[in-house]
Amino acid sequence: MPDRIEIRARAAALRASFEAAGAQLVETDILQPAEVLLDLYGEDIRGRAYVTSDALRGEQMLRPDFTVPVVQMHMAHGAEPARYTYAGEVFRRQEDDPDRANEYTQVGYEVFDRENPVEADAEVFAIIRDALGNQPLRAACGDIGLLRAAIEGLQTTERRKAALRRHIWRPRRFRALLDRYAGRVDVPAARAALLAAEDPFAAAGPDIGLRSRREVEARIAALREDAAAEALAERDVALIDAILGVRENLPNALEQLRDIAVDMPAISASVERLARRMKALEKRGVDVEALDFEASYGRTSMEYYDGFVFGFHAASRPDLPAVATGGRYDALCRVLGQGRDIPAVGGVIRPDLLIALEADQ
Repeated sequence: MPDRIEIRARAAALRASFEAAGAQLVETDILQPAEVLLDLYGEDIRGRAYVTSDALRGEQMLRPDFTVPVVQMHMAHGAEPARYTYAGEVFRRQEDDPDRANEYTQVGYEVFDRENPVEADAEVFAIIRDALGNQPLRAACGDIGLLRAAIEGLQTTERRKAALRRHIWRPRRFRALLDRYAGRVDVPAARAALLAAEDPFAAAGPDIGLRSRREVEARIAALREDAAAEALAERDVALIDAILGVRENLPNALEQLRDIAVDMPAISASVERLARRMKALEKRGVDVEALDFEASYGRTSMEYYDGFVFGFHAASRPDLPAVATGGRYDALCRVLGQGRDIPAVGGVIRPDLLIALEADQ
């Protein structure tokens, strides 16, 4: 892999190109308050971040990415519309693959603009693509909004919809929930006994642990509500499977999704937004016939994205992670905006991987 001096030089050049495109240069702290990240992602973030603490500031994390602090900065002080760029190190724990870097440089381009989100999607994709130069990279995109819309259209309880939304980025858990809600799997014996008990606390013994009795009672009530709910229609589950199975070039994927929307009108608005985005990409010179669309794209690595997602991958180096990734994160702005919100989309490039690919050639 290239050395730090070479990486920093390339990062500076990429950042300068984003500034030339109209982005304002920003800096963020390397140490980020852990509380914000834990509120957003739950305890799962601990498995991917380096956590430290001190007596005055409490728990902090080495910056796992730039998006959250940039959103916080914009929601507190930014004008509209706004474009930002940055460059610096991020830190990710690696417990499964010792060859993957746990510290690397990202260079980003972010757009906050409520006037035309579809045009902003195309802008960010095209800016990132142009910055990558002539590297033979495979571009792929998706749209988390399609799956979110399909969930909203299900005839089921709000609690079940909330659980499915929460686990969109955990495909195994999402599948397990779908199968359970559709009645495809038996209720575990221990849960069935608990729900059947007239007084679940009769033989429970003294209260221990961190949860209060009221919290346990609320959880049991939620389980009983779920057990009483009607099973998801097999037709709806099959339509979600059809959406997740779409993997074509963008124009063909659009036609497949339009066919699915006939039977699942809840996704119609998202499908037409995809059509407008395709036109916006074509206007920016993107060959949409060569752009892969995968409905499941981004579901394992892009937790805060809730709409358009994309990535650029080196087909000749399947051992490498994506050279560039990005997507839309409107919901993150709503959460961090404390009452304010604005549509936002962005992307990042890893200059170390770009340099490594050039060296291979």
